Amino acid sequence: MYNTKQKILNSSIQLFNQNGVDAVRLQQIAEDTGISVGNLAYHFKNKDAIVESVYEYIFEEFSAILREYAVSTAMTSFDAQLSSYYDFFDKYQFYIADFFKTNNTLNEHQQIWQGYVTKMLIQIKSRIDYLVLNQDFIPEPMSGLYQQVAENIWTNLIFYIQKCRMQGITPTEMQYKLAIWNQLRPYFTESGLAEFNQLILPIFSY
Repeated sequence: MYNTKQKILNSSIQLFNQNGVDAVRLQQIAEDTGISVGNLAYHFKNKDAIVESVYEYIFEEFSAILREYAVSTAMTSFDAQLSSYYDFFDKYQFYIADFFKTNNTLNEHQQIWQGYVTKMLIQIKSRIDYLVLNQDFIPEPMSGLYQQVAENIWTNLIFYIQKCRMQGITPTEMQYKLAIWNQLRPYFTESGLAEFNQLILPIFSY
């Protein structure tokens, strides 16, 4: 039973990415999964139940990525979290279109996403604050600059993959992570740059 349910969820995610959540029908999901609509209904009573399960699944995965923040303040820990963000936003492309549906009121899923991405931004700014505290970053040149840097990084983390596809470019994990690190590099102190060159830069030479 679990195997079939997981196949249904995987097919649903793939179809949501290709067509958008609203455009996908139960028949399409059943066909893509390789089962009958009746068999699908045995596992999920309707499309809403599938959508709810998909969101529970991806919210769980995103929560795990946010928890990686607590592992370490080291640059290598941040780089590992960047890899997790790349995998997530590459796998669940439909979420962006679903989040920005033109409604005046956020639905339940959108409200949860809003909470997650807000926490994501707070974590990014906290990492920058630690870099300053550890003297790996120069003191903030002007008030509010590092908040803006954090917001620019946050925007890239969420939208970089979509931006590449809109430009006809196939994104890669290395390009994704390099785009983030390049926003941080201008603010490294001499010791911070030395640590970056020793621990992070070799990753991009593979």
